[in-house]
Amino acid sequence: MAGKQATVFGGSGFLGRYVVKRLAEAGWRIFVGVRQPENAGFLRPMGDVGQVVPIKANITDTEAIAAAVEGSDLVINAVGILFEKGDQRFAAIHAQGAERVAQAAKAANVGRLIHVSAIGADAGSPSVYARSKAAGEAAVAAAFEGATIFRPSLLIGPEDDFFNRFAALARIAPALPLIGGGHTKFQPIYVGDVADAIVAAADDPDTAGRVFELGGPTVYSFRELMAYILSETGRRRLLVPVAPWMIKPKAWFLEFLPKPPLTRDQIALLERDNVVDPNPGSTIGRIGDFGITPTPIEAVAPEYLSRYRKGGGSQPSRFG
Repeated sequence: MAGKQATVFGGSGFLGRYVVKRLAEAGWRIFVGVRQPENAGFLRPMGDVGQVVPIKANITDTEAIAAAVEGSDLVINAVGILFEKGDQRFAAIHAQGAERVAQAAKAANVGRLIHVSAIGADAGSPSVYARSKAAGEAAVAAAFEGATIFRPSLLIGPEDDFFNRFAALARIAPALPLIGGGHTKFQPIYVGDVADAIVAAADDPDTAGRVFELGGPTVYSFRELMAYILSETGRRRLLVPVAPWMIKPKAWFLEFLPKPPLTRDQIALLERDNVVDPNPGSTIGRIGDFGITPTPIEAVAPEYLSRYRKGGGSQPSRFG
């Protein structure tokens, strides 16, 4: 593994764990920068003894970041939050944290930096999340020339926060809300495909300085995704169109929960489609540029959605 050392920030997260697994399979030695290394021990068996090492490196700690990237040939920043709570703020994590990682990687003469953003990153978005993602991209590009930026659409997989959330809601609620009428478009992509693309980019110098938007093979409306969840879980529930202004007050109360199922900022995100740039003349890369045929949701979602059927019980998460 000499000469193949990587540092992955956010490696214990939904996407990060898939990236770590694939890097280990490719022979990299990996330091996983996380806030609580004791909770990331599940990553160690992904590699040989000593190949995957969780280390304490909060993305808000400049000194810890610098120590984490020292000696690495590759740095991947997959840190992200879906809602704000306490000192976990969008600007601090997605923008300032991303800038710290890029600056540290540059100072340590790291060869390759890969930054994970999101489709919808836009300085003019009504969503604070999307604006912070755009600010992070700008900061990374300014601090590290040649950084590769990935913008995945809605990530799906056994541990996802979308299908699992609404499937769980359908078990107890008589109806599912279609915010804004359910017309917002998504292009769900299997988390393993995104991890494959990231690891492929790590060994491809031609991807340096480029932006890639990653989406699955099919575009769905929010309504169609809700109907799919109900179909796979065998639930009959009403799909009720709800205007954003009607549900925002309820979302405000939900934000006081430890893990809010819906926030006002997430409602703002639903005001815009979440799909790959359709412009065929765009310089933005695609999943197909890596020789990857994206996996349809029908090939992965039924297995883990089955636990939400009546009598389905619990089903352990797995990642491959």
